[in-house]
Amino acid sequence: MTSLGVYLRGVLMGAADIVPGVSGGTMAFITGIYDTLLASIRAVDLEFARRVLRLDIQGAWRHINGGFLLALLLGIATSVVSLARLLSWILETHPVPLWAFFFGLIFASALVLLKEVERWRFVPILCLLLGSAIALAIALSPVVHFKVGYVGVFVAGFVAICATILPGISGSFVLVLLGMYATVLTAVKTFDVPFLLVLALGAICGLLCFSRLLHWLLLRFHQATMALLTGFLFGSLAVVWPWKRVLSWVEGSQGQLKPSQQVPVLPFEFQMYSGIEPQLGLCLALMVIGAALVWLVHVRWGRA
Repeated sequence: MTSLGVYLRGVLMGAADIVPGVSGGTMAFITGIYDTLLASIRAVDLEFARRVLRLDIQGAWRHINGGFLLALLLGIATSVVSLARLLSWILETHPVPLWAFFFGLIFASALVLLKEVERWRFVPILCLLLGSAIALAIALSPVVHFKVGYVGVFVAGFVAICATILPGISGSFVLVLLGMYATVLTAVKTFDVPFLLVLALGAICGLLCFSRLLHWLLLRFHQATMALLTGFLFGSLAVVWPWKRVLSWVEGSQGQLKPSQQVPVLPFEFQMYSGIEPQLGLCLALMVIGAALVWLVHVRWGRA
């Protein structure tokens, strides 16, 4: 795998992570680098620390597959810097077509992952249903009143990063469910260093712990784990369904109201509840385009 190929995969992951409800882990899966990513993160261990302490920087770099991680992080950063404003603007001005496009992406990604399960027996089917139920429950859950404090900030960072590396579950969406999304945005905007350091510490701890668990599950129970992750993708379709009815609202970082709990509805019901044109033809076309892009990415880069 070339550095350019890894970089482009990072661009796709970063673009997916920008919008709440879409996971960068999904892009890692469909582009064939998920196992490599988990292994590289898992390599940040005692052996890595020993090499750093011995000033064996080159050995430590090779141990964690540093070239891979650097290219991937540069790709993610490129997307965040270049696409964040554009996608935020589209999300504010044309949310329904954008969610339709992401629905096509996620649906096609789930179909790609289905092929990774070679034998559909009782346990994989059960895991598929369980994963779908968990993701659906998360998608339809209302915002909870999570206690803000440094312990709460640490836990939020820990949980959000775990969700980020799972296909189909967005870390930013988990922050919304915890009632921490606006708080984190405010901290980033005001550059609240203590808050951000604690959040980053929680994220690092969550990443190192959860990546090991996922790596072990994929090694020992690959078929069942893949079925579970595929279920996460199917369940998360409720998050990116274009037509939703808002049940409750939450205050954003600038005092504006944002949806905190939504349920999927049919296009004509969406127009009845919101008064907004469902743009059915455009949305269906964008779903097809999103699905086609996933197919093209999988065909071109699906094997590491």
